[in-house]
Amino acid sequence: MAVQQSRPITIVIAEKNPLLQSSLIKLFSGDDRFAVAAVTSDGERFIEVVDKTPFDVGVIGWEMPYLDGRGVLQTLRARVDAPRLIVYTGSPNPDVPRQAMTLGAAGFCSKREPPEQLLDTIIAVAAGRMVFPFIDVSSLASDPLAGLTPRERELLAALAGGLTNQQMAGQLDISLNTVKFHLKNLYDKLGVGNRAQAVAFYLKGRESR
Repeated sequence: MAVQQSRPITIVIAEKNPLLQSSLIKLFSGDDRFAVAAVTSDGERFIEVVDKTPFDVGVIGWEMPYLDGRGVLQTLRARVDAPRLIVYTGSPNPDVPRQAMTLGAAGFCSKREPPEQLLDTIIAVAAGRMVFPFIDVSSLASDPLAGLTPRERELLAALAGGLTNQQMAGQLDISLNTVKFHLKNLYDKLGVGNRAQAVAFYLKGRESR
């Protein structure tokens, strides 16, 4: 829902770094176009705010404790009344903007950009626009497997081969927790909820090549 600029854009921030939290509050408090409704340090608390407080735009980190940016987007993507979300991160991973777009974010801004870039992004997103660096959107539709890491591709092939989590951990020489971590990311990227759906996705992708 687009915001009319006759009133401030209400913002909720999810940022794990206390120093950056303070900097963002200072940035917004000096500009009457914005009003900070709440500041949280992780994704779980951000979701709690969403459940209790209406606001226009969420500015969320990508790497956060308890529930990361991917998890926040995954949680809110089906809600019709969800605020528009901007991923604001210093992650060097060039695939993050594509993942954020795929999961329903309305915008992306790198922490390496000047602060004014974040303000411009928020204004554009509040007005109903999408703001992302260049992404080859044809690859989103043609090959959703393109965004997987080599490790995630290995795990997907192992899933298709019928291996259990324990067997994958032994075969790849990684811990069971690491397997579960990679599988969670894998499911999120593919937009599936379990291993059976992931295997179906993998087999369908192989058939279409």
